Amino acid sequence: LPSRVISFFSQYAPTRCASAPTSSEQGTLPPCHHHEAVHDPQLVPCPCPLFSCPWEGHLEVVVSHLRQTHRISILQGAEIVFLATDMHLPAPTDWIIMHSCLGHQFLLVLRKQEKYKGHPQFFATMMLIGTPTQADNFTYRLELNRNQRRLKWEATPRSVLECVDSIISDGDCLVLNTSLAQLFSDNGSLAIGIAITTSKVHSAEAEM
Repeated sequence: LPSRVISFFSQYAPTRCASAPTSSEQGTLPPCHHHEAVHDPQLVPCPCPLFSCPWEGHLEVVVSHLRQTHRISILQGAEIVFLATDMHLPAPTDWIIMHSCLGHQFLLVLRKQEKYKGHPQFFATMMLIGTPTQADNFTYRLELNRNQRRLKWEATPRSVLECVDSIISDGDCLVLNTSLAQLFSDNGSLAIGIAITTSKVHSAEAEM
């Protein structure tokens, strides 16, 4: 894993959307507001999960909205380590950061959610703040590495034009049950190595 470690605490604003409801306030996830009708096809709903933010805007101002309104931190570098703390918090809980590299911004969402009552799971996905066509140009890797155990997930990021709830429902992300998460956690913290590269297929096409 890369040596640079970024630590976030889930109870603070940089790791969760500001004013996001906790499980004590709301037992189930709100409906995904991405499915609501958007009158202007050029407008993007706020991609911040667990918070029904009414904001809509163009892709180029999504980053400034997330930073200013929801106070989500943005990290630089192709490879970083994201340290999510307080993994014991009740579901639903989100840990969120933005990752800037290769001239683009990505949104990492780590969610603790109960798909079945009494059985919380962890879901981690990377979304490009861009179009699905742009997202196809990249590959992201999430890696857990502890006590001589290593677990990798590699995939093409999805676009923020898609709903994170749908990505989790489809299972197109890194999924950990509680027991597996505990194997890789250290005192309630989970270190996730993040690496983003340009897709090999698209790189080869560009060279032709």
